[in-house]
Amino acid sequence: MNKPTHTPLSNTYLHLGSNVGDRLGNLLKAKFLINKKIGHIELLSEVYETEAWGNTDQAAFYNQAILVRTQMTPHETLDTIHEIENILGRKRSEHWGPRTIDIDILFFENEVINTQKLIVPHPRLHERNFVLVPLSDIAHDFIHPILNKSIGELRKLCADTLECVNVEMR
Repeated sequence: MNKPTHTPLSNTYLHLGSNVGDRLGNLLKAKFLINKKIGHIELLSEVYETEAWGNTDQAAFYNQAILVRTQMTPHETLDTIHEIENILGRKRSEHWGPRTIDIDILFFENEVINTQKLIVPHPRLHERNFVLVPLSDIAHDFIHPILNKSIGELRKLCADTLECVNVEMR
């Protein structure tokens, strides 16, 4: 008798951001589609509002980090993220421009991936409070596989001065 094959579940940390339209609604729709198409959402950070980073002449972002358990490969996950962003009206017309939804893979297990299409861990996550603050809610002790520091340590070392305000506390 053949045993059924089972693809193991992988932990992937994702970052969600939105600054166009109903920002909270966009995050909710993205999480619904992630749960449906990528895998079960295990953990959710608080939602934070942060002024735009890079291209600062735009509305503030709502940001959230999530932990998803998936059977997909990193590249399948990225393709599905792009599909979800398209469903939710993401337009890729301007670098660091306004967007209904932005979904980034921060970590995929402890893998280090550097291809033309995908870089994991996210190459600038340690430079951005809007990523580190929500990520530290759910992965404070997770060790960055390249920098060999915990998310909590990276948050303390981050030179970014943009404030992240908990949306629930406003």
